[in-house]
Amino acid sequence: MPELPEVETVRAGLETHVVGRTVADVQVLHPRAVRRDHAGPAGFEAAMAGRTVKRAERRGKYLWLALDDDEALLAHLGMSGQMVVGDPERPLSPHVRARFTFTDGGADLRFTDQRTFGHLMLVPFVHGDQDTPATETRELPAPIAHIAPDPMEAAFDPDDFAARLTRRHTGVKRALLDQSLISGVGNIYADEALWRARLHWARPTETLKRGEVSRLLEAVREVLSEALIAGGTSFDALYVDVNGESGFFDRSLQAYGREGEPCSRCGTPIRRDSFMNRSSYSCPHCQPRPRRAHL
Repeated sequence: MPELPEVETVRAGLETHVVGRTVADVQVLHPRAVRRDHAGPAGFEAAMAGRTVKRAERRGKYLWLALDDDEALLAHLGMSGQMVVGDPERPLSPHVRARFTFTDGGADLRFTDQRTFGHLMLVPFVHGDQDTPATETRELPAPIAHIAPDPMEAAFDPDDFAARLTRRHTGVKRALLDQSLISGVGNIYADEALWRARLHWARPTETLKRGEVSRLLEAVREVLSEALIAGGTSFDALYVDVNGESGFFDRSLQAYGREGEPCSRCGTPIRRDSFMNRSSYSCPHCQPRPRRAHL
């Protein structure tokens, strides 16, 4: 599933190619693309026609286009969703789920989703919920008002994050994947950050010292920043930016997907463990399993 760097790469592309343009027409080519929109495919198409895109924004793994009349076109890319712009005359691929054309006659926007886990919906803006940090000033699309700020946002409060993290009784990787605590971090970047911070994924959060939390947060921000510069991580053609190009951070991965390969710090073979119906990768030497662990 695309994580913060991949979604931010797409957002930046939409900022360049879509913001300031007015929608002429929308075709919903598969009803699942708008399954969470209360108006249904026909209502969605009608509501989007004539709307002008004001901004392209993101929080964590969600992105949205801020429209006139204080509504947002909220998108979740799911496992394989793509937002691709290009020549409106190019043939439609069989996986295009929705197509947006614009009044200027230029490049169109296509929501492509091979596995159809992603979705689009037109929603109102609201202020964040009662658990939102005091530094929060943004209005957010209503369905994601509960999502925590991500570590690249000005609204992210490191002290609040540290306090909430160490009050929990769970494994540190589970906490990193909890979007109500910190958004935008998924399986890949959690493993990479934990490797950099030399922390085992099952380390109980309540045992973390303040310096370890600071080291972990620094590692999270470093990994996300480096992946963003690389355009994200692509293992196949399911993730691309708005121009259809893949990211290349997979060349820089130190832990994720490297089972049996030598750790670049100490040479110990990287270990893979089962984790929440997925996998967790770590170095047995640099990231020793704690005596007490939340598995």
